[in-house]
Amino acid sequence: MKNLEGQRVPDVTFRTRVDGSWKDVTTADVFAGRRVVAFALPGAFTPTCSSSHVPRYNELVPALKARGVDAVVCVSVNDAFVMDEWARSQHAEQVTFLPDGNGEFTERMGMLVDKANLGFGRRSWRYSMLVEDGVIKKMFIEPDKAGDPFEVSDADTMLKFLDPKGEPPHDVVLFSKPGCSHCARAKRMLEQKGWAYEEIAATPRRLHAVSGQSTTPQVFIDGRYIGGADELAALLG
Repeated sequence: MKNLEGQRVPDVTFRTRVDGSWKDVTTADVFAGRRVVAFALPGAFTPTCSSSHVPRYNELVPALKARGVDAVVCVSVNDAFVMDEWARSQHAEQVTFLPDGNGEFTERMGMLVDKANLGFGRRSWRYSMLVEDGVIKKMFIEPDKAGDPFEVSDADTMLKFLDPKGEPPHDVVLFSKPGCSHCARAKRMLEQKGWAYEEIAATPRRLHAVSGQSTTPQVFIDGRYIGGADELAALLG
Protein backbone atom coordinates (compact mmCIF):
# COMPACT_ATOMS: atom_id res chain seq x y z
CA MET A 1 0.00 0.00 0.00
CA LYS A 2 1.43 3.34 -1.09
CA ASN A 3 1.41 6.44 1.09
CA LEU A 4 -0.24 9.27 -0.86
CA GLU A 5 0.58 12.18 1.44
CA GLY A 6 0.82 15.42 -0.52
CA GLN A 7 -1.45 14.19 -3.30
CA ARG A 8 -5.09 15.01 -3.95
CA VAL A 9 -7.81 12.50 -3.18
CA PRO A 10 -9.25 10.76 -6.25
CA ASP A 11 -12.05 12.56 -8.06
CA VAL A 12 -15.00 10.16 -7.93
CA THR A 13 -18.75 10.16 -7.35
CA PHE A 14 -20.24 8.19 -4.48
CA ARG A 15 -23.73 6.77 -4.97
CA THR A 16 -25.45 7.35 -1.64
CA ARG A 17 -28.98 7.11 -0.26
CA VAL A 18 -30.64 10.02 1.55
CA ASP A 19 -34.19 9.77 2.90
CA GLY A 20 -34.93 6.82 0.65
CA SER A 21 -33.66 8.44 -2.56
CA TRP A 22 -30.44 8.26 -4.52
CA LYS A 23 -28.02 11.15 -4.13
CA ASP A 24 -24.70 11.54 -5.93
CA VAL A 25 -21.94 12.88 -3.68
CA THR A 26 -18.68 13.92 -5.29
CA THR A 27 -15.21 14.00 -3.83
CA ALA A 28 -15.42 17.80 -3.95
CA ASP A 29 -18.65 17.73 -1.93
CA VAL A 30 -16.86 15.81 0.80
CA PHE A 31 -13.39 17.33 0.87
CA ALA A 32 -13.24 20.71 -0.92
CA GLY A 33 -12.61 23.66 1.37
CA ARG A 34 -12.78 21.48 4.46
CA ARG A 35 -10.53 19.69 6.91
CA VAL A 36 -11.70 16.09 6.95
CA VAL A 37 -10.64 12.96 8.79
CA ALA A 38 -11.46 9.88 6.71
CA PHE A 39 -11.00 6.27 7.68
CA ALA A 40 -11.49 3.19 5.55
CA LEU A 41 -12.15 -0.38 6.56
CA PRO A 42 -12.81 -3.82 5.06
CA GLY A 43 -16.56 -4.04 5.48
CA ALA A 44 -19.79 -3.09 7.17
CA PHE A 45 -20.98 -5.33 10.02
CA THR A 46 -17.58 -7.01 10.34
CA PRO A 47 -16.27 -7.52 13.91
CA THR A 48 -13.41 -5.04 14.36
CA CYS A 49 -15.11 -2.42 12.21
CA SER A 50 -18.34 -2.61 14.22
CA SER A 51 -16.94 -3.08 17.70
CA SER A 52 -13.94 -0.75 17.64
CA HIS A 53 -13.17 1.27 14.52
CA VAL A 54 -16.48 3.07 13.94
CA PRO A 55 -17.64 3.40 17.58
CA ARG A 56 -14.43 5.05 18.77
CA TYR A 57 -14.38 7.53 15.89
CA ASN A 58 -17.99 8.38 16.67
CA GLU A 59 -17.08 8.95 20.33
CA LEU A 60 -14.13 11.19 19.46
CA VAL A 61 -15.81 13.36 16.81
CA PRO A 62 -16.30 16.25 19.29
CA ALA A 63 -12.63 16.06 20.30
CA LEU A 64 -11.52 15.96 16.66
CA LYS A 65 -13.73 18.91 15.77
CA ALA A 66 -12.26 20.83 18.71
CA ARG A 67 -8.90 20.41 16.92
CA GLY A 68 -10.17 21.97 13.68
CA VAL A 69 -11.70 19.00 11.89
CA ASP A 70 -14.91 19.77 9.97
CA ALA A 71 -16.13 16.22 9.35
CA VAL A 72 -15.31 12.57 9.99
CA VAL A 73 -15.97 10.15 7.13
CA CYS A 74 -16.04 6.36 6.94
CA VAL A 75 -15.40 4.70 3.56
CA SER A 76 -16.04 1.06 2.77
CA VAL A 77 -16.46 -1.03 -0.37
CA ASN A 78 -20.14 -1.70 0.31
CA ASP A 79 -23.29 -0.55 -1.44
CA ALA A 80 -25.39 2.35 -0.19
CA PHE A 81 -28.15 0.17 1.28
CA VAL A 82 -25.69 -1.80 3.40
CA MET A 83 -23.87 1.33 4.56
CA ASP A 84 -27.15 3.05 5.51
CA GLU A 85 -28.30 0.07 7.55
CA TRP A 86 -24.91 -0.23 9.21
CA ALA A 87 -24.88 3.46 10.13
CA ARG A 88 -28.29 3.06 11.77
CA SER A 89 -27.25 -0.04 13.69
CA GLN A 90 -24.08 1.70 14.90
CA HIS A 91 -25.94 4.81 16.10
CA ALA A 92 -22.96 6.70 14.71
CA GLU A 93 -24.76 9.95 13.94
CA GLN A 94 -21.57 12.00 14.03
CA VAL A 95 -19.82 10.03 11.28
CA THR A 96 -20.60 10.34 7.56
CA PHE A 97 -20.74 6.93 5.85
CA LEU A 98 -19.62 6.85 2.20
CA PRO A 99 -20.41 3.73 0.14
CA ASP A 100 -17.69 2.95 -2.39
CA GLY A 101 -19.78 0.20 -3.94
CA ASN A 102 -17.63 -0.34 -7.03
CA GLY A 103 -14.37 0.19 -5.18
CA GLU A 104 -13.44 3.04 -7.52
CA PHE A 105 -12.25 5.44 -4.82
CA THR A 106 -10.45 2.67 -2.95
CA GLU A 107 -8.72 1.38 -6.09
CA ARG A 108 -7.51 4.85 -7.05
CA MET A 109 -6.21 5.30 -3.50
CA GLY A 110 -4.16 2.14 -4.06
CA MET A 111 -5.94 0.44 -1.19
CA LEU A 112 -8.07 -2.19 -2.95
CA VAL A 113 -7.07 -5.68 -1.80
CA ASP A 114 -8.25 -9.19 -2.60
CA LYS A 115 -10.08 -10.89 0.25
CA ALA A 116 -11.49 -13.72 -1.85
CA ASN A 117 -10.21 -16.22 0.70
CA LEU A 118 -12.87 -14.85 3.07
CA GLY A 119 -15.57 -14.72 0.44
CA PHE A 120 -15.41 -10.89 0.49
CA GLY A 121 -14.06 -10.31 -3.00
CA ARG A 122 -12.15 -7.03 -3.33
CA ARG A 123 -12.27 -4.73 -0.31
CA SER A 124 -10.44 -1.79 1.22
CA TRP A 125 -7.29 -2.11 3.25
CA ARG A 126 -7.67 -0.43 6.63
CA TYR A 127 -6.26 3.12 6.84
CA SER A 128 -7.05 6.66 7.97
CA MET A 129 -6.08 10.06 6.63
CA LEU A 130 -6.28 13.78 7.29
CA VAL A 131 -7.39 15.69 4.19
CA GLU A 132 -7.26 19.48 3.87
CA ASP A 133 -9.11 21.02 0.92
CA GLY A 134 -8.74 17.78 -1.02
CA VAL A 135 -5.04 17.28 -0.30
CA ILE A 136 -3.90 14.34 1.82
CA LYS A 137 -1.80 15.73 4.65
CA LYS A 138 -1.31 12.57 6.69
CA MET A 139 -2.00 8.86 6.26
CA PHE A 140 -1.97 6.05 8.80
CA ILE A 141 -1.85 2.77 6.87
CA GLU A 142 -2.10 -0.55 8.65
CA PRO A 143 1.00 -2.74 8.26
CA ASP A 144 1.07 -5.12 5.32
CA LYS A 145 0.72 -8.42 7.08
CA ALA A 146 -1.68 -11.33 7.23
CA GLY A 147 -5.14 -10.93 8.69
CA ASP A 148 -6.79 -7.63 9.46
CA PRO A 149 -4.29 -5.53 11.44
CA PHE A 150 -5.76 -2.68 13.46
CA GLU A 151 -2.85 -0.79 14.97
CA VAL A 152 -2.56 2.76 13.59
CA SER A 153 -5.77 3.79 11.81
CA ASP A 154 -7.77 4.18 15.01
CA ALA A 155 -9.35 7.40 16.24
CA ASP A 156 -7.01 7.85 19.20
CA THR A 157 -3.95 7.77 16.94
CA MET A 158 -5.47 10.46 14.72
CA LEU A 159 -6.38 12.59 17.72
CA LYS A 160 -2.84 12.28 19.06
CA PHE A 161 -1.45 13.37 15.69
CA LEU A 162 -3.67 16.46 15.67
CA ASP A 163 -2.79 17.37 19.24
CA PRO A 164 0.36 15.59 20.47
CA LYS A 165 0.25 17.24 23.90
CA GLY A 166 -3.50 17.02 24.34
CA GLU A 167 -5.40 14.54 26.45
CA PRO A 168 -8.21 12.43 25.01
CA PRO A 169 -11.66 12.87 26.57
CA HIS A 170 -12.35 10.77 29.61
CA ASP A 171 -14.20 7.50 29.07
CA VAL A 172 -16.98 7.41 31.64
CA VAL A 173 -19.43 4.61 32.34
CA LEU A 174 -22.25 5.02 34.83
CA PHE A 175 -24.38 2.15 36.13
CA SER A 176 -27.79 3.55 37.07
CA LYS A 177 -31.46 2.72 37.49
CA PRO A 178 -34.67 4.70 36.89
CA GLY A 179 -35.87 6.97 39.70
CA CYS A 180 -32.46 7.06 41.41
CA SER A 181 -31.88 10.60 42.69
CA HIS A 182 -28.17 9.92 43.29
CA CYS A 183 -27.86 8.77 39.66
CA ALA A 184 -29.47 12.01 38.50
CA ARG A 185 -27.03 13.95 40.66
CA ALA A 186 -24.05 12.10 39.21
CA LYS A 187 -25.24 12.74 35.66
CA ARG A 188 -25.69 16.45 36.39
CA MET A 189 -22.14 16.68 37.70
CA LEU A 190 -20.73 14.98 34.63
CA GLU A 191 -22.77 17.17 32.30
CA GLN A 192 -21.69 20.32 34.12
CA LYS A 193 -18.11 19.17 33.71
CA GLY A 194 -18.71 18.58 30.01
CA TRP A 195 -17.82 14.89 30.24
CA ALA A 196 -19.71 12.51 27.99
CA TYR A 197 -20.74 9.25 29.60
CA GLU A 198 -22.34 5.95 28.73
CA GLU A 199 -25.21 4.88 30.95
CA ILE A 200 -25.76 1.19 31.64
CA ALA A 201 -28.89 -0.21 33.27
CA ALA A 202 -27.97 -1.58 36.66
CA THR A 203 -28.99 -5.04 37.83
CA PRO A 204 -27.86 -6.68 41.08
CA ARG A 205 -25.63 -9.10 39.19
CA ARG A 206 -24.00 -6.37 37.10
CA LEU A 207 -23.35 -4.21 40.15
CA HIS A 208 -21.84 -7.04 42.15
CA ALA A 209 -19.75 -8.23 39.21
CA VAL A 210 -18.14 -4.88 38.42
CA SER A 211 -18.01 -3.13 41.80
CA GLY A 212 -19.04 -5.48 44.57
CA GLN A 213 -21.70 -2.92 45.51
CA SER A 214 -25.49 -3.01 45.45
CA THR A 215 -26.35 0.69 45.26
CA THR A 216 -26.49 3.10 42.34
CA PRO A 217 -24.87 4.89 40.72
CA GLN A 218 -21.54 3.14 40.27
CA VAL A 219 -19.09 5.17 38.20
CA PHE A 220 -15.99 4.13 36.26
CA ILE A 221 -13.63 6.62 34.58
CA ASP A 222 -10.86 5.57 32.20
CA GLY A 223 -11.08 2.01 33.49
CA ARG A 224 -10.81 3.07 37.12
CA TYR A 225 -13.57 2.40 39.64
CA ILE A 226 -14.67 5.69 41.26
CA GLY A 227 -17.69 4.74 43.35
CA GLY A 228 -21.02 6.48 43.84
CA ALA A 229 -22.20 10.06 43.55
CA ASP A 230 -20.32 11.24 46.67
CA GLU A 231 -17.04 9.81 45.43
CA LEU A 232 -17.62 11.37 42.02
CA ALA A 233 -18.28 14.74 43.65
CA ALA A 234 -15.04 14.47 45.61
CA LEU A 235 -13.12 13.63 42.45
CA LEU A 236 -14.59 16.46 40.43
CA GLY A 237 -14.11 18.93 43.24
